[in-house]
Amino acid sequence: MRKHIKILTLIIFALRINIGFSQDKSSDTLTTGVIDVVKPYTPTISDAFKVKEAPNLDEETTDKKKEIKYSIFSIPVASTFTPAKGKAAVVEKKAPSKLYDNYASLGLGTYNTILGEVYLNHALNRYDNIGGYVRHHSSGGGIDEVVLDDDFINSQLEVNYSSNQRDMTYNIDGGFQFQHYNWYGINDGYKDDTTLINGLDVGHSYFDAHVGGALTFNDTYINSGSVFFRHFSDNQGSGENRFIAKVQLDIPISNIEIYTGFKIDYLGGGFDRAYFSNSELKYSNFQIGLSPTFQLQEDDLTVDIGLSLYYLNEIEFGKSKFYMYPNVSARYRVVNDVLIAYGGIKGDLIQNSYHGFANENPFVSPSLFITPTDQVYNAYLGLKGKVSSTMSYNVSGSYIADKNKALFKSNTIKNISAQNSYEYGNSFGISYDDIKTFSFAGELNVDLNRNFKLGLKGEYFVYDTDVEAEAWNLPDLKASVFFDYQIDEHWFTGANLFFVGERKDQVALEGTLVPEDLMRTVTLDSFFDVNAHVGYRINDEFSFFAKVNNIANQQYQKWVNYPVQGVQFLAGVTYKFDF
Repeated sequence: MRKHIKILTLIIFALRINIGFSQDKSSDTLTTGVIDVVKPYTPTISDAFKVKEAPNLDEETTDKKKEIKYSIFSIPVASTFTPAKGKAAVVEKKAPSKLYDNYASLGLGTYNTILGEVYLNHALNRYDNIGGYVRHHSSGGGIDEVVLDDDFINSQLEVNYSSNQRDMTYNIDGGFQFQHYNWYGINDGYKDDTTLINGLDVGHSYFDAHVGGALTFNDTYINSGSVFFRHFSDNQGSGENRFIAKVQLDIPISNIEIYTGFKIDYLGGGFDRAYFSNSELKYSNFQIGLSPTFQLQEDDLTVDIGLSLYYLNEIEFGKSKFYMYPNVSARYRVVNDVLIAYGGIKGDLIQNSYHGFANENPFVSPSLFITPTDQVYNAYLGLKGKVSSTMSYNVSGSYIADKNKALFKSNTIKNISAQNSYEYGNSFGISYDDIKTFSFAGELNVDLNRNFKLGLKGEYFVYDTDVEAEAWNLPDLKASVFFDYQIDEHWFTGANLFFVGERKDQVALEGTLVPEDLMRTVTLDSFFDVNAHVGYRINDEFSFFAKVNNIANQQYQKWVNYPVQGVQFLAGVTYKFDF
């Protein structure tokens, strides 16, 4: 075969030479040649051999890999890629309960108790709203061992109008309140005197009419302003008027904004007679207050520095005086919201009033001496924060110095021929004294979820009086516990417990008529009052409720000679609606 390949190679070489000569001579004719094959082509197959799968390499002749060192030079490249938003899995959920703007509630219970309430609210348009409510709570009385009438009535009517504009918000409200109580806590020495008991008219009624308004501005130096007027009177010839005007504004000085409060407070009234005489008793106090404050902030520390200035004119006595109080507070976040330390020292000129005394103790006599309380300072320190997302706490201590602090004290017995039904040791007057009060308080709130809430609070007090033997009718300990629990979509329940420690008062010795030198100090026992309620929600509109008050059936005395009703049961219905 090799021989034939050589012959074929010679032939091809000869043809190339011939073609090359022809091109050099620029010839246009082609010559042809004839090749005679004298022997036929007979192919042969050489011996086959197998290539090894893993041949041995000669290390001396094999090149080694060269070590390469490299580094990456990063260049940021803007990306316009936007990942698709994840979609939450579809969870079947319950439709929310419908919320109504109005409701009415009515309950009836033991001691001929009636409890009713109607609340109405209506949007006139997207900016204006009008509303109001009516409340009534009354009881026919019937407390064990009480020989005089002990029924009570408390009815209240309120109407309000509000408007939310682009640059300001304002509201106007007014109302009326009627209260009726009885001086049923007569001295034990007179309970067996049937003639006297039948001749006493111990009813005492209060009338309250008030009107007010408030205005809030957006993005102005004047933040807000308000006015309020109240006329308070009773069925014993007493009357009181009070007018309050307030303005809150920001005053820029250099780079500091000073938050300033301005207040005018007028109080004037009188009683037909004093307790130990038939002469008329009048009072009239006019206050002007100014409270500038500026705030400093640095990291987790916030400090408010200011003072309060007051001018007091006691018109009836022709006296006037200036007062100045500190107004400083600070707050430091030690550990975010977990631990916050706070403290401060403040003071105030407290405007006492017949309305305020009667709402705190409805058994006062209509013969009170009214004067302001000078709270020289109130220094306090505390810690508050969150133990977890569902639990918060607050502990604090304070030291307060008050001049002319008002104390409720049982009135002495005048004589058997007393002209008024509240002069038999069954009413209370006001004693003023300079008192220093140390207190310690703790509070814990638990909000596990929307269905369960729990709160605990306790306060301990120590008093130091100047003239009076005791801090009359001020407790040494107060505590409260409450919880609310939504059992399921229909059932709900809750309870609250109040504990009040011992108080002290003075009463006349039984059967005596000249008591001032025969008064004895009595200690009112501490008491606790447990109340509970349960309800069933039929639908979004109707629900039933039941309440039990004073579950322990303690006929304790909140005020000396004034026992309260025992265990009380009440049931009712609530209806929610729109119109």
